Amino acid sequence: MLDFSNLEQYRENNRIEAKKALGGLPRSIWETYSAFANTLGGILLLGVVERKDKSLHAIDLPDPEKLVREFWKLVNDREQASANILTADQVQIRKVDGKRIVVITVPRAQRFDRPVYIGGNPLTGTYRRSGEGDYRCTREEVLAMLRDAAVQPQDGRPLERMLPDVLDGDTVRRFRIRMKNERPGHAWEGLGGEEFLYKAGAIARGQDGALHPTAAGLLLFGHEYEIVREFPHYFLDYRELPDDAGHWTDRIVSSSGDWSGNLYDFYCRVSQRLAEDAPPAAPVRRALCEALVNCLVNADYCGRQGVVVIRQRDFVSISNPGSFRIEPETVRSGGISDPRNAALFKLFLLVNVGEHTGSGVPRLYAAWREQGWPPPVFTEQFRPDRITVRLPLSGNGDVPPAAAAEKKPASSRVKKQLIIDFLTEHRSAKASEIAAYLGLKPSRAREYLKELTDENILTAVGANKNRTYELKA
Repeated sequence: MLDFSNLEQYRENNRIEAKKALGGLPRSIWETYSAFANTLGGILLLGVVERKDKSLHAIDLPDPEKLVREFWKLVNDREQASANILTADQVQIRKVDGKRIVVITVPRAQRFDRPVYIGGNPLTGTYRRSGEGDYRCTREEVLAMLRDAAVQPQDGRPLERMLPDVLDGDTVRRFRIRMKNERPGHAWEGLGGEEFLYKAGAIARGQDGALHPTAAGLLLFGHEYEIVREFPHYFLDYRELPDDAGHWTDRIVSSSGDWSGNLYDFYCRVSQRLAEDAPPAAPVRRALCEALVNCLVNADYCGRQGVVVIRQRDFVSISNPGSFRIEPETVRSGGISDPRNAALFKLFLLVNVGEHTGSGVPRLYAAWREQGWPPPVFTEQFRPDRITVRLPLSGNGDVPPAAAAEKKPASSRVKKQLIIDFLTEHRSAKASEIAAYLGLKPSRAREYLKELTDENILTAVGANKNRTYELKA
């Protein structure tokens, strides 16, 4: 990831941490190990100091082999770290200007291993990375990671405090009409209401033997006032904003009281609005609807701030609580599907909404590429966990805030540093994504990328349209 012949050009940031380590293995290394594993991954540099100008410089470690042995011993001690997520080649002794340092490359942990914590207690020993520092996670953050680590999806569980009558019969009826139109002759078409809901996974038997709504059934078909009894932070919000002034001309919110407020009715209303306002190209309309349902089935409904969809003249923004369950790069390339709410996902599939194979996001990129628009931009934030996709609807629609602030001309050095910072945060990206971030034409962004590649700072992976860039290892 780093070009060690130019170490001084790097700075400590969200994915780089330097430790002097002349007195042995620093205790604070474990907080950073946990933080990197639970955030985006990162690199720990032992035998490296940060000078007053923030530049990094190597110092010669007297016994790096001892540090490595001690690190491996402790990272495999469950009292020290809950999981060893490293492979042998991710801990190396390297020479920088003739000086020996230790480089520990910590990957982002798989959801099954998160939270990675220290000291034997996830509630007090779980950390994340923010900017240049590590912070102890709140109870809410830890519980969100534990929910994601569960083998069984949480939304399939029966809610034993509720009965099936909390579901809105009119919503179920509309759902079944659509299912009949989308899947004529389906084996469940003639089933009675309760049997249909049971087989679809909207209700299930509890330990008392009685039928109760599942979390998925409540979210998809329930009345809003019943949903918030189980999910207090549940909130759905669609806004149409004609300009940047912030004055909406149309709004749909789940708490308004004049409609059911559940996910299915929200999807139907909002997807219709998006399709009406979208450009006439069928792939764009379909991709917008898939992006919406992808948000709904991957949202963490125990998380804060709810689902927010914003439609402006030149873009659509779709945002949901929760973090990525699989690597963002894997999401972009497709082929793997791991929805947070699998039972909810299954229900949407009954009306031919959503994709089994994880091909929805690649199709999203393909539809935008066909239009000649800047690519969709996915961002992930923490505190609180949130994923946002910004979808430009014209050739000028996607200039994120970081790039918008960069309106005045900047030197080549500044632009290249922005690219380095972007790839520090995102691991890898296509030239078109970097161009959108910088607010540049793709051809100009490629010039900077070529310069950085020639300088051995970046490496290009793949060819032609599939080419991505990442910091050189």
